[in-house]
Amino acid sequence: MKRIFLFLLTNIAVMVVLSASMNVLGVGRYLTANGLNMTQLLIFSAILGFTGAIISLLISKWMAKQSTGAKVIDPQQPANAREAWLLDTVYQLADRAGIGRPEVAIYEGAPNAFATGAFRNDALVAVSTGLLDSMSEAEVAAVLGHEVAHIANGDMVTLTLIQGVLNTFVIFLARIVGYFVDRAIFKNDRGVGMGYYITVIVCELIFGVLASILVAWFSRQREYRADAGSARLLGSREPMIHALARLGGLEPGDLPKTFEASGISGRRSVSALMASHPPIEARIHALQAAQRI
Repeated sequence: MKRIFLFLLTNIAVMVVLSASMNVLGVGRYLTANGLNMTQLLIFSAILGFTGAIISLLISKWMAKQSTGAKVIDPQQPANAREAWLLDTVYQLADRAGIGRPEVAIYEGAPNAFATGAFRNDALVAVSTGLLDSMSEAEVAAVLGHEVAHIANGDMVTLTLIQGVLNTFVIFLARIVGYFVDRAIFKNDRGVGMGYYITVIVCELIFGVLASILVAWFSRQREYRADAGSARLLGSREPMIHALARLGGLEPGDLPKTFEASGISGRRSVSALMASHPPIEARIHALQAAQRI
């Protein structure tokens, strides 16, 4: 509860500071005597919409290490044979994918793995001890190929851009609806009243849920692409199929919400529309279908 409270408090503080700064600069003055200034409102919405997403992307590696306790393997001096094998495998996959060699880390936890980072040539691949202990080397290599494919596909950057665009339209449309509700229903013809602020909050919640559904859909599509990418990097679909089948029989490890969509597997969502990962069975079927083509 404390972590959630601090998260909400930080986001509110960022929003307040940004709003105040833009008002001082004149960017946030989209409400005029003649009504809404659409250009100013769009600029205001874009700044708010993209700022949080971009900041999260830029500090994603640091956040991942802090939130999972991941320990980066020293490329010059691996602690043991397993670390040396992990480094060598990730580096070979990165070379085949044509990207810079990422940092490689291990963290304590149930079976899972993830990749993150703002730049495809300066990323992080992290794997849990639970996954290493429960899979064969061929299966772990397939999981690592999946994560390297995420980096090569630029998934983190694309997801950030999509989130920024959707955030922008959520903020933009919520204020337009709020303005007209305040005028048409609450009959407020001077500035804006409580009807505007209440409607904006409600619309942001509703539009935010719809935006999350679109983000989740994209996240599911990128999982299929990363599975196929692993198969290409390894030269065979069988290791990825075996790795997914193994994951299907394991309880996936929890990841912080910020990186849940970056994991190799995810927990079932209350609604399939909100799930960041497709069902394991669907992913295996997609690989098998591609193998028959």
